[in-house]
Amino acid sequence: MKLKGKVAVITGGTRGIGKGIALEFVKEGAVVVLSYLKDDESANETLKEIQEIGGDCILLKGDISNYNYTKGLIADTINRLGKIDILVNNAAISRVGLFMDETEESYNKIMDINFKSVFNTCNCVIGHMLSRREGSIINISSVWGNVGASCEVLYSASKGAINSFTKALGKEAAPNGVRVNGIAPGVIDTKMNKWMNEEEREALNEEIPMGRFGYCSEIGRAAVFLACEESSYITGEILNVNGGF
Repeated sequence: MKLKGKVAVITGGTRGIGKGIALEFVKEGAVVVLSYLKDDESANETLKEIQEIGGDCILLKGDISNYNYTKGLIADTINRLGKIDILVNNAAISRVGLFMDETEESYNKIMDINFKSVFNTCNCVIGHMLSRREGSIINISSVWGNVGASCEVLYSASKGAINSFTKALGKEAAPNGVRVNGIAPGVIDTKMNKWMNEEEREALNEEIPMGRFGYCSEIGRAAVFLACEESSYITGEILNVNGGF
């Protein structure tokens, strides 16, 4: 079990990619603390699935774009479990539409949830990890953070910011044994992509060399790799998991 005895905090961890990561972490022996904003039904379903495979899970509901809440989440986790070995920043929202129709409100909402939350969690946990001289931070980016997407300008910008943040913090934290990496998923079969009709899905499949959407479990296994000792000499990297897209 590659993560036996490890404590992992996963934001947006109760559905989609976050849930996929949580399940793979639990299978490898980690205790997971899952942060979520408002979907109690998904949270309870995920908790049940984790318990059914013998895993340990704590659910924490709140807004991680709020710094004070995030500070309390990190402190509460350390107080209850003694440490945080792994942080996965997965919480995100998307918005499809023309840039000319965006507003200051839509900018603030996307950047707060997608990027400010990454600052919040990392800023609150980094001192703990540096003092222990160990830890792995994994930031979930996107293929659009690398190349940009038409009609998803703000989403692309938030993910591009995560990429630069990851590379810079990875360099800064490396001398003290803390690794910081990212995963840039391609098109993954989650609720975030349910807005597409069948014709649009098929057209997108044709653009993906592997001919299909990715699975949340495939992102989960990539996260396990970056969290465990198998990737001990990797930091400041963005791992592309995209089927060749």
